[in-house]
Amino acid sequence: MAGAFKILVVNGPNLGLLGRREPEVYGRCTLADIESDLRQDARRLGVSLLFFQSDVEGELVRRIGQAAGEADGILLNPAAYTHTSIALRDAVSACGLPCVEVHLTNTAAREEFRHRSYTAAVCIGWVAGFGADSYRLALEGLVRRLRAAGTPRAGIEKRRSGA
Repeated sequence: MAGAFKILVVNGPNLGLLGRREPEVYGRCTLADIESDLRQDARRLGVSLLFFQSDVEGELVRRIGQAAGEADGILLNPAAYTHTSIALRDAVSACGLPCVEVHLTNTAAREEFRHRSYTAAVCIGWVAGFGADSYRLALEGLVRRLRAAGTPRAGIEKRRSGA
C-alpha cells in the first residue's frame, strides 16, 4: 500500500479485557476481534493500520507523541482516561494529526462522570454508542477527511526533503 494513508489505532485502559469485562455493557467482542474487523475495513478502504493498547497513561501519551512522523491520523479510544487525562488531551493536540475519538458505548447516556471528555475538544470527530461498529464508522470518517485534505504524510515528507 505504498502511498496509502496510515492510521494509528490507540486503545486505553481495560480495553484488553473486552469480551470478558461487563459484556452486557461493552459486548462480547474482544479487542483482537475489533482489530481483525478493522484490518478488513482498512483493506477495503486502501489504508494501513498500526495498533497500540496500554493501561498506562504515560505509554499512551508517548505513543501518540511518536505518531506524527509515521501516521496520517489517529483513532483513539482513551477509555477511562477520556474523563481524567489532560495529558492525553495535550498529546493529541501537540501531535498535530487529525484524531477521531471512539467509544463502544454512548458515554453521554451513562454515569454523570462519563459525560465529560477532555480529549474530544482536540479531535476532529467523536463516534460513540455503536459497539464495535464505532471503530469502523470512525475509520471511514477519518479516511474521508484525510482524502479530502490530500497526500499521505509519506508523500509530504518526500516532497519536503526534495526526494
